Amino acid sequence: MLVRLMYASRAVDGTGTDELLAILRQSKTRNPEIGITGVLCFSEGIFLQVLEGGRSAVNRLYNRIAADPRHTQVELLSYQEIGERRFAGWSMGQVNMARLNRALLLKYSETATLDPYAVSGAVSMALFEELVATASIVGQP
Repeated sequence: MLVRLMYASRAVDGTGTDELLAILRQSKTRNPEIGITGVLCFSEGIFLQVLEGGRSAVNRLYNRIAADPRHTQVELLSYQEIGERRFAGWSMGQVNMARLNRALLLKYSETATLDPYAVSGAVSMALFEELVATASIVGQP
């Protein structure tokens, strides 16, 4: 059974480009082995990520992320059974936030910043879908 999980977390102080690249490299190596696909957004210290795959594999990965010392305030935003993957081509893609039109953030929240803690999970998923559709995804599938 396939599931899609969306979570948000805050990066610990000092998390920068090197840590983000390490997370992406690790994901691109491990995720294909366990059948997980997804996309990651990182902006102003906030991770917003969607994971897709088998229920057990996604649950185990989410639990590992929740226990990872690089993440704080890990919150589950959405969890659903799905018939097909939305991000099947990406072992872990990354939304290029530099190409983001900040007006898109205002469409879904009070300010032009990415803050999934201030909106519902459904709103975060709608925003995420638009982020993926309007910003380029970087990295190799």
